[in-house]
Amino acid sequence: MAFRLVLAIDHTVEIKFQVKLPNNYLSAVIASMATNENLPPNVVRQLAKELKSLDESPPEGIKVIVNDDDFTTIFADIEGPAGTPYENGVFRMKLLLSRDFPQSPPKGFFLTKIFHPNIATSGEICVNTLKKDWNPSLGLRHVLLVVRCLLIEPFPESALNEQAGKLLLENYEEYARHARLYTSIHALKPKNKTKSGTISESTTALNVDQSNNAVSKNTPLGPAALSTSTANKAFGSNLQDQNAAPSDPALGASAVPKKDGLHAVKAPVEKKKIDARKKSLKRL
Repeated sequence: MAFRLVLAIDHTVEIKFQVKLPNNYLSAVIASMATNENLPPNVVRQLAKELKSLDESPPEGIKVIVNDDDFTTIFADIEGPAGTPYENGVFRMKLLLSRDFPQSPPKGFFLTKIFHPNIATSGEICVNTLKKDWNPSLGLRHVLLVVRCLLIEPFPESALNEQAGKLLLENYEEYARHARLYTSIHALKPKNKTKSGTISESTTALNVDQSNNAVSKNTPLGPAALSTSTANKAFGSNLQDQNAAPSDPALGASAVPKKDGLHAVKAPVEKKKIDARKKSLKRL
C-alpha cells in the first residue's frame, strides 16, 4: 500500500513510502465492520436488553456468553439435563442471526460433538421453532429453552442423524449408550481439582495415621526393645530406690554408690597386695 505526502512551502516536495500490512488485515477490518451495524438499531437495542436479562437471570442449565461488540453470533453453554444420556455434560452451541432477524429465525449449531437424532454430525440443529414454527415475537430465551428441551425429548421422526434416530426407535439402550459415550468423551464437566485434592490429602493422612497405629499394635518388639523393657522390669525397683533415696549428711558420700567410691575401695586392697610382695622379697 503506497502513501503520497505533498509539502508546499516554497516548492512542492513529493515523498512516497511503502507500508506492509498483514494478509488478514482487510478481512479483520471487514469483520469488525460486519457486526452490530448489520442489524437495525431497534433490533440491536432489543437484543442488548434481552442479553442483559439472560446474563443477570439465566435459565436453568443455560449460560449465555455475551459479546457486546457482536450480537449476530451468540454463544451459550447448555448443561445436559439430569436423567438423560447427556447428564454431567456441558455443550457449547451458537446462534447465528441474519440481517433480517427477527423476521427470519436464527440458525443453531452445536459446537460440542453430540450423539442426538435432531443434531447433525456437522452440528446443525433441526427443531421446528427454528424453522416452520418461528415467530418474530419469540426471543432468545425461548429458543435456548427449546434447544435444551430437545436433549430431554428428541424427535426421531425428523432426524438429521439417521443412526441416532434409528437407534432411538429400535433400541433405546444402545442409543443411550452411544450418547453417554459421546458425552463422556467430548462434553464431560471438568471436576473441581482443589476440592478433590483436599479430600485425597485428608484421606491419605487418615490412612497414614491408621497404618501407623496398626504397626504399633501388631508389629512385634525387636530384641533391643525387649531387652530394654525386661531390664526396666528387673531393675526398675532398684533404680527407682537409688534415684529416690535422699542424700543423708550423716552417711556421707559413701551412702550413694558411685564409680568413684568403687575405685576408692579397690585402691587399699591393691596396696595391701603390694606390701605383702615386698615382705616376701625381704625374706628371700
